[in-house]
Amino acid sequence: MTKPLVVVESPTKVRTIKKYLGNDYNVAATVGHIKDLPSKDLGIDIEKDFTPHYRAIPGKSKVLSQLKSAAGDTTDVYLAPDPDREGEAIAWHTADVLKKKGRHFHRVLFHELTKKAIIEAMKKAQDLDRDKYEAQQARRILDRLVGYQISPLLWRKVKGGLSAGRVQSVTVRIICDRERAIQAFTSVEYWSITANLKGETPPAFAAKLVRKNGEKIEIPDEGAATRILKDLETAPFVVDKIAKRTTRRNPLPPFITSKLQQEAIRKLRFSAKKTMMVAQQLYEGIDLGPGEPVGLITYMRTDSTRIADEAAQEALNWIHERFGNNYSLGKPRFFKNKNKAQDAHEAIRPTSVGHTPDKLKRYLSKDQLALYTMIWQRFVASQMAQALIDQKTLSITAGDYTFTASGSSVKFPGFLALYQSADDEAESSKKSQPLPELAENSPLELLGLDPKQHFTQPPPRFSEASLVKELEENGIGRPSTYAAILSTIRDKGYVELVKRYFRPTELGFIVNDLLIDNFPEILDVEFTARLESDLDRVEQSEVESLTILNQFYGPFSKKLAEAAESMLSVKGVGMPTDLTCPLCKKNPLRIKMGKNGHFLACSGYPECTYSSDYERDEKGVIAPVAPVQSEVTDKVCDLCGKPMVVKRGRYGDFLACTGYPECKHTQSLNSGPNAKPTGVRCPEKGCDGEVVEKSSKRGKIFYGCNRYPKCSFASWDRPVAIPCPVCGNAYMVEKTTKRDGTLHVCPNRDCRHKQPPDEPK
Repeated sequence: MTKPLVVVESPTKVRTIKKYLGNDYNVAATVGHIKDLPSKDLGIDIEKDFTPHYRAIPGKSKVLSQLKSAAGDTTDVYLAPDPDREGEAIAWHTADVLKKKGRHFHRVLFHELTKKAIIEAMKKAQDLDRDKYEAQQARRILDRLVGYQISPLLWRKVKGGLSAGRVQSVTVRIICDRERAIQAFTSVEYWSITANLKGETPPAFAAKLVRKNGEKIEIPDEGAATRILKDLETAPFVVDKIAKRTTRRNPLPPFITSKLQQEAIRKLRFSAKKTMMVAQQLYEGIDLGPGEPVGLITYMRTDSTRIADEAAQEALNWIHERFGNNYSLGKPRFFKNKNKAQDAHEAIRPTSVGHTPDKLKRYLSKDQLALYTMIWQRFVASQMAQALIDQKTLSITAGDYTFTASGSSVKFPGFLALYQSADDEAESSKKSQPLPELAENSPLELLGLDPKQHFTQPPPRFSEASLVKELEENGIGRPSTYAAILSTIRDKGYVELVKRYFRPTELGFIVNDLLIDNFPEILDVEFTARLESDLDRVEQSEVESLTILNQFYGPFSKKLAEAAESMLSVKGVGMPTDLTCPLCKKNPLRIKMGKNGHFLACSGYPECTYSSDYERDEKGVIAPVAPVQSEVTDKVCDLCGKPMVVKRGRYGDFLACTGYPECKHTQSLNSGPNAKPTGVRCPEKGCDGEVVEKSSKRGKIFYGCNRYPKCSFASWDRPVAIPCPVCGNAYMVEKTTKRDGTLHVCPNRDCRHKQPPDEPK
């Protein structure tokens, strides 16, 4: 009889599992999901209680054959995909594929890939978790209902290729709302006054004006500041009160998924997506010697701060040996969870404290080491003694005015000796001035007064870290989905990342406004958060998934029917503006969407044919962009001999024949004698052009086909005439980053092979 089969999710895990289970088991991988809803239709029978119709994912036939072959005639299959909702769905679909009379399926949860954890998990194999599967399936159905039924409306009303999503659209709304708050913000002037003072003993120090006659002081302008300065010229400065205290600061808990993403974004400059990719590698196993793959961290998708007793004790032992008694605790420190939906998992921690970053340095890549070090230090620091911070505050009087000066110093570093969070680092980077030893009622010498003008600042745009924090705090999505959400909204062109901060594009504003008008609940932050909470309740067996689906779909289907009739067509009618057509002087201008993107057009069309590109200023006010006049050149058409003029197209300026429409010859402005060839043939199917170096209107270098505008291929990355050694793609591109330097990267999305420029071809 065939040996029992263990099925995992990732091929990387296969080696790690085989090493510890030996030859008593076969081990195979599903390579992610093996079944999903069909890509070209809804795949849900709404009338039959939202029954999903799963199909084998295209391209997985070989994987399915290998699974069936590995199962053979065994009676026991151990399903060990990742221990979360997605993993549970993979386990159920695998059981469905491999079901056979007399065959038994066991669910195994590997929270960490170490010998002890793997053997213990196999001993504790349990039944498949229907509630967890129902929660995942309900989420998948909800996402499909929203995405597959709203997106076609956007195709008809705005443009093809757009998408709406139950969580992604709310995320775009959060970014749009913040941008509009920035646009609506009116900056207000205010002033501050700082006194530079000296006591009987050094050092000199600075004190800030805070009150007048015991009331908080506001200095609105330079005139008010000048009057105060005059009052202070002859006022005696005296120490009124001295407040001293020692504060105790506790370490933060070990990482949960969202906090890991936020910290890696801030400290390591990783994206959320990269953070999860590297964490997956550390979880699945790293070779620590020939044939020695070891999982280095516990499972990285978790909302729980719970840690195992033995892991905490191991950390305490290491702290005692490395730092001594003062830094060690008498017993482990544990942390309370905010919610219990995922409490089956521990927090993210190293599988062994003995695997210190220094010992693993030679086995890990630069990115792996950076993330592992952060995880290891945060966990060990969570079991260290509190930090003691001495704080001193001086209250200083000068006539009717009160100044304050504060200073702090670390009395005992405690956990700070090992790990400082991004917030700790930001705090320590603020120069905390040393204050002299002074007595109350002692006089001070005024060295000078420093008035400064300030302006109130608008709320900041979201960075990746602050957006993840916003989603987490509002209960939008789940930490395991954040990376995908942030990637999707950028890929769809709804937002852009400018100097590491999210800003909505014009398309993002248009789609967001349409969806809010027609699907206010779907775009409501609180409604979306309640739905996430309901899915947690499904997993906890507190409510049936069908109840949640019915409650959602009843109101949603009505809104869907109404939107099909009433949603504004940006292609046709257009979105209203406050502008009047400059050509006919009477009709309002509207924002419309054409094949080349959004533009302004007169609502009096076809009687008035005015149209123009437009832009928004920092206040969000729309203004037409003056059209580029056709500029006659000294070039003549190669086909008919008539003069060529410069025109603007979707991909920039180009030369066009003045004999249009009889002669439709065009020529790229960037494929003349100054265009630099790359030696790479154009990758567009059916094009026989060559990729050349070009320059955008703003002077930025890019690469495009010399057959433009007949061929629109363009790339920001320089193509290199080297075929990909992995997938055989005809060329690679050159990418340079601060972290990795220059690499040749395959542009094939299914490959993305990377190699140094000097690697053998």
